[in-house]
Amino acid sequence: MKSAEEIMEILNAYDLTGSLRDAGELAGCSHHTVKHYVERRAAGGELDQAARRPMLIDEYLPKVEEWVERSKGKVRADVAHDKLVALGYTGSERTSRRAVATVKQSYRAGRVRVHRPWITEPGMWLQYDYGDGPVVDGVKTVLFVAWLAWSRFRVVLPLRDKTMPSVFAALDVTFRRLGGVPTYVLTDNEKTVTVEHIAGIPVRNPQLVALAEHYSMSVHTCVPADPASKGGTEASVKISKADLVPKDTNLREAYDSFAELEAACVAFCEKVNTRPHRITKRPPVEMLAEERARLHPVALTPHTVAFGTTRQVPVNTPMVTFESGQYSVPHQLLGATVWVRVHGVGAEEQVVIVHVGADGPVEIAPPPLPGHPRDTEDLRRPLPTPARGTAGPSTPCQERCRVGVPRPG
Repeated sequence: MKSAEEIMEILNAYDLTGSLRDAGELAGCSHHTVKHYVERRAAGGELDQAARRPMLIDEYLPKVEEWVERSKGKVRADVAHDKLVALGYTGSERTSRRAVATVKQSYRAGRVRVHRPWITEPGMWLQYDYGDGPVVDGVKTVLFVAWLAWSRFRVVLPLRDKTMPSVFAALDVTFRRLGGVPTYVLTDNEKTVTVEHIAGIPVRNPQLVALAEHYSMSVHTCVPADPASKGGTEASVKISKADLVPKDTNLREAYDSFAELEAACVAFCEKVNTRPHRITKRPPVEMLAEERARLHPVALTPHTVAFGTTRQVPVNTPMVTFESGQYSVPHQLLGATVWVRVHGVGAEEQVVIVHVGADGPVEIAPPPLPGHPRDTEDLRRPLPTPARGTAGPSTPCQERCRVGVPRPG
């Protein structure tokens, strides 16, 4: 076997003399060797490919391909060999294993998932997902992470749980922080979004449809068992958990209150949104200022589901029942509909009641703990509404829209 340098000298000698024998004398080899390399160069290297010899398994390959297709590439080689022997195959098991491996490789090559770059457009896509949050006062929390695709702007909010009012409230807060509503919202196939699949078509939750109509957006879900279809928010969840959840790697101390966790989320969002992004080389907050022109205006008032669980005030008793407790409301609300939710965890946990009247949503003063009802005739501040056509800042009520599960114990 000649080295690359020797082959180069042989070909140079042939190009110089034009004779196989003379080139052989100059290169110090047989003229047959010169002829071999000259012909190989003329054939473009095809002569180096070894000719495939006929094998006993060739006539059984269509059957092997059928078994691989039926099993979706999972059939074992020893099982295939036993079946081949029953069909009259007389070759070795080693040949069968090689044939099955080759067919499986071809099968997978035709079904490999191809990742293509996603070219985003301003104002089009918002993705959101959840991550396991830290434990605050013995209660586990949830991190709601939203990611605006074009500007890479992130919103991280702590939640008590992933119930529908909590998610809807977090979306409302997200839209108001962004200053607008995108055209599409992408998320997972959870029960708050998709109740079932019929013939492969997702059936949306009716309350989610009402939410989408309220904010003039369209909700899409990922392909089942395919988290890579929303990789932006998946990466954002990973980064948020690495920074906000106390671990040995970030040396963060445990949170003493839910308010402290909320403040940490605000500081985290400010940090990641004001530094240049690795892809765009620009801070997301600057790109968001440009993207706002392509976002739709936010609804003047939040969707009622974001206020909490619906309760009807009796016509003769100014009390509502929520999570095995009774809470008083102003007597002016007799017979009216109110929404009740829980905000915070542990010692900071409080029940918030909201009534939507002619002047918009009004937050009622926080009632006492369950089992100790008392009159609360005073109404807390009404929720201010922004001027028509503008998003406006998040109100305190909207920023605290967190509906919780019953208290532990």
